[in-house]
Amino acid sequence: MPDDIRRNDPSGQIRSAAAAATPRLVELRRDIHAHPELAFEEVRTAGIVAAELARLGIPHKTGIGRTGVVGMIEGGRPGPTLAIRADMDALPIHEETGLDYASTVDGKMHACGHDIHTVTLLGVAEVLRGMAPSFAGRIKLVFQPAEEVLGGAEAMIADGVMDGVDMALGFHNHPDMPVGRFGFVRGACLAAADRFDLVVRGKSGHAAHPYAAVDPIVAAAHFVTQAQTVVSREVKPLQPAVVTIGMSAGGTTYNIIPERVVLKGSVRTLDPEARDVAEAALRRLAEGIALGMRVECQMDYRRMVPPLLNSDRVLDPALAALAAQFGAGLVDEGVPSMGSEDFSAFATRVPAMQLRIGSSAPGRHDALHNAGYQPDEGSIPAGVEALSRIALELLA
Repeated sequence: MPDDIRRNDPSGQIRSAAAAATPRLVELRRDIHAHPELAFEEVRTAGIVAAELARLGIPHKTGIGRTGVVGMIEGGRPGPTLAIRADMDALPIHEETGLDYASTVDGKMHACGHDIHTVTLLGVAEVLRGMAPSFAGRIKLVFQPAEEVLGGAEAMIADGVMDGVDMALGFHNHPDMPVGRFGFVRGACLAAADRFDLVVRGKSGHAAHPYAAVDPIVAAAHFVTQAQTVVSREVKPLQPAVVTIGMSAGGTTYNIIPERVVLKGSVRTLDPEARDVAEAALRRLAEGIALGMRVECQMDYRRMVPPLLNSDRVLDPALAALAAQFGAGLVDEGVPSMGSEDFSAFATRVPAMQLRIGSSAPGRHDALHNAGYQPDEGSIPAGVEALSRIALELLA
């Protein structure tokens, strides 16, 4: 590749390379979609990734963070290291799309588009391998497992994936935007995610004689209702927070007061202060329920991932790159989401950003984590173009 490529506009070359790679990427995506694998089970998917990197002549390592894959593209001159990350895992959802390439594994589905993400990064690898002499530094291709359980990023980091990395770039398909449009958020983009398990233990007995028992169901119900006041009465109104009880289990039949009730909940916050307030409040409520209702409350509260913070140091060059590649008016500034992403583990260590890539299919109104989710495969070449151009801008 001529050394003067950066003095010329690479838009056409990137677009042509992305278009040429698309048929194979779509084929690979449909294969991965038909064979979904859950967190830390992505052996087959990782094998496909490794085989493609080998075909492209890109040095790579497997087994990083258990089932992750990392490739490396060296640029034409010294410079920083940019990590670009894609997640690979599926969800425990039974697919109901009726597609010819629908999941062949009962109860497992790529309902979040990680199959799209995986092949998009493979397309970026192909484009940037061909343009390697034109950029400085190196690109670390990070194919991550287990994003859906918020554990894969830290597993890869423990295996050294962030060693020597100076910047990081993440991305996610967005069915609320059409193909060809992109989005971003300044600052906090996604929420911190915390989880808790609460075991409320009482004393079982006959339903006809509740005075001789200690009812954990009533106590658990009080906790559930009081937990809703954490956001409405303890967190500052301008600090977004969500407390959700996602599971309540206890009892077996009509006429028995059970021994215990188990609650599972999640807490989402964008601000560190709100995160601290919510945890302290939920712990205090559990202690108060235990004292006031004669039960034992055992809470296991786990901080999973911090908020995902987009750095202007990466975001501003990325926006300039998108404008140069696609023209003005195709990039929208959005609002933060209370969803969470363990890409935040990368973003707490180096300047980073996550790009939103439109994936809405015409005439459809899909949502992530849905059994009928059908992202538009046109988001693949769009994502390849966008991420490749951003990488060239960051490593100019």
